[in-house]
Amino acid sequence: MDLDFSPEDEAFRAQVRAFLDAKYPADIRRKVQLGLALAKDDYVRFQRLLYLQGWIAPSWPVEFGGCGWSATRRYIFEDELAAADTPRIVPFGLKMLGPVLMAFGTPAQQRRFLPRILASEDWWCQGYSEPGAGSDLASLRTRAEPVDGGYRVNGSKMWTTYAHYADWMFALVRTGSGGKKQEGISFLLIDMRSKGVSVRPIVTIDGLHVVNQVFLEDVFVPADCRVGAEGQGWSIAKFLLGHERSNIAGVARSKQQLRRLKRIAADRGLGNDARFNDQLARLEIELLALEYTDLRALWQEETTGKVADDRASLLKIRGTQIQQALSELLMQAVGPHALPYDVEVLRHGWRGQPPIGPEYAAPLAASYFDTRKTSIYGGSNEIQKNILAKAVFGL
Repeated sequence: MDLDFSPEDEAFRAQVRAFLDAKYPADIRRKVQLGLALAKDDYVRFQRLLYLQGWIAPSWPVEFGGCGWSATRRYIFEDELAAADTPRIVPFGLKMLGPVLMAFGTPAQQRRFLPRILASEDWWCQGYSEPGAGSDLASLRTRAEPVDGGYRVNGSKMWTTYAHYADWMFALVRTGSGGKKQEGISFLLIDMRSKGVSVRPIVTIDGLHVVNQVFLEDVFVPADCRVGAEGQGWSIAKFLLGHERSNIAGVARSKQQLRRLKRIAADRGLGNDARFNDQLARLEIELLALEYTDLRALWQEETTGKVADDRASLLKIRGTQIQQALSELLMQAVGPHALPYDVEVLRHGWRGQPPIGPEYAAPLAASYFDTRKTSIYGGSNEIQKNILAKAVFGL
């Protein structure tokens, strides 16, 4: 594995940087830099910009409308997006469902859904967790009963990110009850405009509405919206979670947060604080180690077509731990000004009013609270440690 960048790779980096300098909307950049809440339109405008450039799906094969880039090009692209303070690419369609449809979907499903995912014409959400079935996902109880032409679905999904924006949801449902509980699960695509679908907002501790509970009451799902065979849902779910966990590692975003932390520390006069600088140095070393692990995973995916479950779990654990540590050090660097926050400031900024303390301080408490969840979603870190233990001991 060669980790050096070729002259062609460096030319590509310059191309991406020049494009973002010229085309990335300043209003979205400012929101991201200040940690303000983003609206659906902010995400869609940015993703459409990448789509029109032909850069929206770096890991998709060319035959499905993707870039077909090497692992190195994908790494450089993610690095430059983070360095430019762009929004995260919303992963549910592009990074999670898209690979599933390419691997398990029918040609008709691929033709129907993939182009609309690329163009951000369909907004997807993930229907996995339920009340009582989060990390123990195989205990899910949402049931799909066979009816003429498809299924009748009843149950509810919990912590469903952006369900209030979504056009479609990909969901795990129970279609069988014999044998192991994993064997009776299927993977359905559910139109969120269907009769019987309702969305209840969940306002999280940062005061924002991002997640929801989705209720499914006698929702009809056509048979051609089942992906894979009936009962194959658990295998599909594991395939999808490998992509999700690798994505959660967020190395490029953490590198940008580290740069931000250093700027704030300098602004706050922490250059001679030995204890703070010790924590900062340790965190930077840990992030560098994670970055090389992430590069090895990208190389593995490129050469074998997949990332091993244990490596995806390792990336998820260390990535979320580093994200949380960064949010803690940011709070520590800013001090008392980081403690209070106002939801209206998170949504709209100071609106011309003088900020209380440094302008960058207002969202830090909300960000700190928000990153507590990263070690839970996508399969809790405790579950990931069990996966690693099984891989090491061959259980």
